[in-house]
Amino acid sequence: MADGSGVRERAARSAAPRLRDKVAIVTGAASGFGEGMAKRFAGEGARVVVCDLNARGAERVAAEIGKDAMAIRTDVSLQPEFARMVDAAMQRFGRIDIMVNNAGYTHRNGDMLGVPEETFDLIYAVNMKAIYHAALSVVPIMEKQGGGSILTTASTAGLRPRPGLTWYNASKGWAIAATKSMAVELAPKNIRVNCLCPVAGETGMLAQFMGEDTPQMREKFRASIPLGRLSTPLDIANAALWLVSDEAEFITGVALEVDGGRCI
Repeated sequence: MADGSGVRERAARSAAPRLRDKVAIVTGAASGFGEGMAKRFAGEGARVVVCDLNARGAERVAAEIGKDAMAIRTDVSLQPEFARMVDAAMQRFGRIDIMVNNAGYTHRNGDMLGVPEETFDLIYAVNMKAIYHAALSVVPIMEKQGGGSILTTASTAGLRPRPGLTWYNASKGWAIAATKSMAVELAPKNIRVNCLCPVAGETGMLAQFMGEDTPQMREKFRASIPLGRLSTPLDIANAALWLVSDEAEFITGVALEVDGGRCI
């Protein structure tokens, strides 16, 4: 008869922190989904680089995590700043295993012709070009290490667009296509690339998505979600944790809907 050692070994592995000895960068981590991911990763043993344009918010999140986190103010739309942030992370922690492209920007819900060009350009820079900046900076590091995981916060807006958010929707569709393309190209380097597609959540961008934050508008959005509520940072963080962990080592190129059934 088997002595049960294999079962005990598997149980011990499952009880260990799921991101032990891993280093994660999370952009847009001063609040919302990014803060949720940074804290959830840290709770599973990761050392976390809390990256945000909001320096005070990033410092707060890093302080709440503790000694295994560092805060860096970064404008992800600018390649020199992104590269500087990655260099600082390498100097502090010596490696990068997980890159989360979470920083995002949107225009207010409304007529697509009423979105100023400067707003469109910012959506492009933060939601799209920052993914390119991340790849330039971290892919060579991950390749040298033997692999890694890149995760982008896309949106259900890239799969089932809502009216009034045309240019934001388009940017998230681009992020989903980029995820799948990167996954195919980087698979031989053992770098997995996935994205999350959250439904609207309890974050600072909610009012922009709805056009106005009123009980009536919230109810309208909730009514489109079969499970009957908006997403939370913990919902997104739990999904992200699985995708970047070794439990998902055979998962790449996935746009995971975290949406309470919104895209059914």
